[in-house]
Amino acid sequence: MVSVFFLFFIGLAIGSFSNAVIYRLDSKEGLLLARSHCPKCHHLLNWLDLFPVVSFVFLRGKCRYCHKSISWQYPLVELLTAALYALIAGRVVDNSLSLVFWLLATFFLVVIFVYDLKHYIIPDEVVYPAIILTFAYRLFEAVKSVSWSASFVPYLVAAVGAAGFFFLIVFISKEKWMGFGDVKLALFLGLLLGWPNTLLALFCAFLIGAIIGTGLIASGLKKMKSELPFAPFLITGTVITIFFGEQIFNWYFSLLL
Repeated sequence: MVSVFFLFFIGLAIGSFSNAVIYRLDSKEGLLLARSHCPKCHHLLNWLDLFPVVSFVFLRGKCRYCHKSISWQYPLVELLTAALYALIAGRVVDNSLSLVFWLLATFFLVVIFVYDLKHYIIPDEVVYPAIILTFAYRLFEAVKSVSWSASFVPYLVAAVGAAGFFFLIVFISKEKWMGFGDVKLALFLGLLLGWPNTLLALFCAFLIGAIIGTGLIASGLKKMKSELPFAPFLITGTVITIFFGEQIFNWYFSLLL
């Protein structure tokens, strides 16, 4: 089994890359060729400035060159990704291919979560590769199995069902309740989780969204007609399902017996 500590440090590095992707998607800079720089003074960053979390602490949360504050997004995304990677090591990995797939899928989830939270949009540059990767992986795994149709169909049904459900909401509301990006994200999450896990993820997403939305309205931070990004709730529900779905299902069915 891959070391939890090893994947934690890999997660810190991928979290740092995720921050760069999130920034460059918004600024329209190249994802691979552009040099890292301070988003405020645009000074090119030295390698000493790029250590995940450590550089933020060492610099006391300020740019070395212009001394303006660095967003807390950077260390938080790095730590979040590292924590998820560490959890993956012990929970969802069966083989090397499975490990690579889940690490990439987690990268996509983190980028979409943060980008939608900041900009209220799900970037096509991220969600389309996520859909293609997940579809290809599920198809490959199904072909290797004894009954490929039985292995693939639950993921396909979940993807089409979740995307169709959100498309219906978008169509009825004319994109006032949700955007079309949520339809694409639902397709990705359905392929990722399969049936019935997708149903649990959606339930968790709507429950968490209702609780947080009600809290924001009650506190005066949002109004009834205020826009609220839904991708963070969907991804939170997905993460809960990935790591705790089996326990939740077992607990629920124990109540019925």
